[in-house]
Amino acid sequence: MIVPSSYLISVLLCVITMFCWGSWANTQKLVSKSWPFPLFYWDYALGILILTFLSGMTFGSYGEVGRSFLSDLQQGDLSSFVSAFIGGVVFNLANLLIVAAISLAGMAVAFPVGIGIALVLGVIINYMAAPVGNATVLFTGVAMVTVAIILDAVAYGKLPNQKAGSMKKGLLLSVFGGVLMGFFFRFVAASVSNDFVNPTAGLFTPYSAVFIFSIGVFVSNFLWNSWFMYKPIDGEKSRYSEYFSLGSSRIHLIGILGGVIWAIGMGLSMIASEKAGFAISYGLGQGATMVAAAWGVFIWKEFKGAPKGVNLYIFLMFAFFISGLALIIASRFV
Repeated sequence: MIVPSSYLISVLLCVITMFCWGSWANTQKLVSKSWPFPLFYWDYALGILILTFLSGMTFGSYGEVGRSFLSDLQQGDLSSFVSAFIGGVVFNLANLLIVAAISLAGMAVAFPVGIGIALVLGVIINYMAAPVGNATVLFTGVAMVTVAIILDAVAYGKLPNQKAGSMKKGLLLSVFGGVLMGFFFRFVAASVSNDFVNPTAGLFTPYSAVFIFSIGVFVSNFLWNSWFMYKPIDGEKSRYSEYFSLGSSRIHLIGILGGVIWAIGMGLSMIASEKAGFAISYGLGQGATMVAAAWGVFIWKEFKGAPKGVNLYIFLMFAFFISGLALIIASRFV
């Protein structure tokens, strides 16, 4: 299989992860006016499954180190399959809960709360399991990214015509979703060998682990997403028949593209974890909140016409984010 040969290359892959995780939602935004999110999410889950399988059969099957994709799957222990699969199930529920929270409490509250909790909790959990890097520098960087997320929330909150929604219920959903999001990566990481060149018997290499994770996402969709289709938190319910009767080829391809983009990020994050460590890899990836904010600021013009003073919050948000990111990267060298 193909894996990075140095920490700096791994950091680059983590930065790409951050951009992927912060950008996939643009595909949903492209079709949101005519296509309910639960129906979009089926294509998104399918895109994750397709990409992880294709990457395993290509990048995961060539190269001079480790085990090939199919051989790796054949030798995996049951516990490794279960752990990676559960990671997909947990991620799927967390993702849907945060989206539901956004529909109730708005982007300004739900997304920063959910992803902020996921960032802090995920880094702590993964660092405790595999302590790579200087803890003081790493968690100072995480704290600065968290401040950036809070500033992001303040900036969004000052926009006119923000949806009020059911704030209390939305906040509870975002907290629950954030806690689950903080745990999913550890389940997948627990199934992955720390040595990719000479992988431990019974454990997976990253390509196989992410593929099993994607199966967990897709299979659990029949439970979690079906619930949100027929018992929506907000808006009208959706039906399976509408997936075929209302969805065009263009809409389905956009949804699949969204899943492909997210899955590229997940795969690169796992591939980078050998040299970077799971805590750093996950922490950098969850900086995706700021990437999403950048899309909103510069492409979707969400802050156009914002009240005076909002630009200062945006400037501080990116300043704290970039500083925190630098500290997270530097924690491996100190």
